[in-house]
Amino acid sequence: MRPFFIYLKPAYDLSVTLLHWIYLIFGFITFFSPFYLGALLFSTNRESAFQKLNHLFFKSFFLLSRLLIPKLVINISDEIRSIRSCVIVCNHLSYFDPLLFVSLLEKQKTIVKSTFFKVPVFGSILKTSGYIPSTSVGAFSSLMIERVEKMDEFLSSGGNLFIFPEGTRSKDGSIGTLNEGAFKIARRCKVPLKVCLIKNTNALYRPKTCLVNTGISEPIEIKLVGSIEPDFNGHRLSVSDLISRTRLLFEKG
Repeated sequence: MRPFFIYLKPAYDLSVTLLHWIYLIFGFITFFSPFYLGALLFSTNRESAFQKLNHLFFKSFFLLSRLLIPKLVINISDEIRSIRSCVIVCNHLSYFDPLLFVSLLEKQKTIVKSTFFKVPVFGSILKTSGYIPSTSVGAFSSLMIERVEKMDEFLSSGGNLFIFPEGTRSKDGSIGTLNEGAFKIARRCKVPLKVCLIKNTNALYRPKTCLVNTGISEPIEIKLVGSIEPDFNGHRLSVSDLISRTRLLFEKG
């Protein structure tokens, strides 16, 4: 049985990976594109409508993942689902991480690599959803500045901004250098920082491979490990202080 399993698993990994891509491409075209088009043409708040559609699209994506991968368990803290009007910072292990957060948060924004804004259709969805380009120079500099300047309005309306401050996936699971962007936005908008820790998404989509691992044995988890709610009006809070407190929460989590 063991040699048969060793032969069968790579084939099943490939099949599940292809089914994921079929959903992302043809599922969008067949089932979701009419709703995006309707929101684009008729919605009075396109940004909010697109965010809700993104949420439903990736919620369905992970439902498909659970159906295709019987061993896949995703444990999400109830506290995370109820977060509102906050900047959420999280460690980064896998390409699945941002998709998972979009599936959890109905009203969400995040920072996306600027190159993705150039991709036909996908780039238009990112722009209409109100997502933020990752660079403040070049063609998207004005868009980034505009989005950041309007962020306090979005957050005060109950939206969440989630960011992976390491900027890239961790190769070994350790916490890398934390970039300042998320912390500057939290300080500028005077909103709490919610610190989350994600585990085992790198076991589902492992580094240096393009295949989903259907043999995952440990549950994927996202938990809230701390909240930083300083008195922004009481004293001048430094970004370095916010980063230090966040790193400590990551390490304790």
